[in-house]
Amino acid sequence: MEIMRVVDELVATQRVSGLQKESLRVLENLKGKLSVATDAVGAPPGEWVITASGSAARYAMPDPSVITDLTIIGIIDHWEDDGGKTDG
Repeated sequence: MEIMRVVDELVATQRVSGLQKESLRVLENLKGKLSVATDAVGAPPGEWVITASGSAARYAMPDPSVITDLTIIGIIDHWEDDGGKTDG
């Protein structure tokens, strides 16, 4: 699992059928790297979230047949890291 921040929604109308119609989000990790994730919890932009990756990302989705390797599995209410980043 990793802590990331939701940067924005991602709209992709042309996609493979295995992705179904799942919501997508652009995420940024603590080092600034951008990734795309499916969103199992409805996280809006600006929120800090917990993610699952690899095969766990598929099982975190309501339908585990969705092809994903990164899924938002929780919205963080409050946290503070050593670098002083906080939320809540």
